Amino acid sequence: MHGSGCVWVFFCMGLPEIIFIAVGLSMDAFAVSITLGLSVKKPKLIQYLIPGIYFGLFQALMPLIGFFAGTLFAYRIQQFDHWVAFALLTFIGGKMIKDSFSKGDEKQNENPFHLLKMLVLAVATSIDALAVGVTFAFFEINIIAAVVIIGLTTFGISIAGVKIGNIFGKKFKSKAEFAGGAVLVLLGIKILLEYLIGS
Repeated sequence: MHGSGCVWVFFCMGLPEIIFIAVGLSMDAFAVSITLGLSVKKPKLIQYLIPGIYFGLFQALMPLIGFFAGTLFAYRIQQFDHWVAFALLTFIGGKMIKDSFSKGDEKQNENPFHLLKMLVLAVATSIDALAVGVTFAFFEINIIAAVVIIGLTTFGISIAGVKIGNIFGKKFKSKAEFAGGAVLVLLGIKILLEYLIGS
């Protein structure tokens, strides 16, 4: 059906479907946000907002890029996106595991919300959303409304992740950073295995 079949935001893909997609896409960001929450004793407001802003922005940006790229670059993107995510998450997770064995005074000046680290994590957790954007290109859809929903959903879920991680971090201080690093490594392996098994 084309034309006036959908008067509102979406055509052939309704609002509930977009919300489900948004929640699904935000799960990687949620897992990483938990690890960030584990790494701080008492997060300040800005430390709740930073993951939400970074992850929300990139989760919205990637589908937008995928949408306008369409099928032109879809095949090339799908050839390496999982490897990029795997490498980035494994590297950062491995460093967190290594740092968990360091003495406390060696880590006092480290900032888990450092600009470069947040950029790397945001790219790693959102790169698979490019493919979602390519899928959107095959539907008559208000892409701006879709990416806003995805971005806001990820923003909220990421903030919740920081809070949940912080609660667990208070209870398991000595093992929090190790657990956070392990989560990132396992997340990277999961992304890679999903591609290898599915291909």
